Amino acid sequence: MSAAPPDASMNTKTETPPVDTSNLFAQVAFNRMLDLQREFAEGGVARLVLQTRPELTNNHLAVHGGVVMTMLDGAMSSAALSKSGFTRAVVTVDMSASFIKPARGRLVAHGLAVGGGKSICFCEARVEDEAGDLVARALGTFKYVDP
Repeated sequence: MSAAPPDASMNTKTETPPVDTSNLFAQVAFNRMLDLQREFAEGGVARLVLQTRPELTNNHLAVHGGVVMTMLDGAMSSAALSKSGFTRAVVTVDMSASFIKPARGRLVAHGLAVGGGKSICFCEARVEDEAGDLVARALGTFKYVDP
């Protein structure tokens, strides 16, 4: 005697609603401490802004390089997240940066997802000062992970 086919109503697999990772940036405590703001992130492009303050500067009264690196990383990761339609999270695998001139005043970071596939996203970013002069630029590799 053969067993009856399983009843479809007994299938307990449920659809998982799509994940929205658009709020991950705001959840990073360090971004909040810096008052780093994400103005835009869509279609693999992102823009962050920072109004600098004395406590973010180094001995030369320029914005500390670590703050500039954070802006570059945040712009690239935001671009990568937006390229996925905010359905994935990312972790930084590799990042290289070049500092062009001291960073002062209001800073704007521009991020762009330039390639990759299902698991990796290649990005580039630049930070400009309030005069629009290039302060720093970076290349980064980001791994998509489940949120």
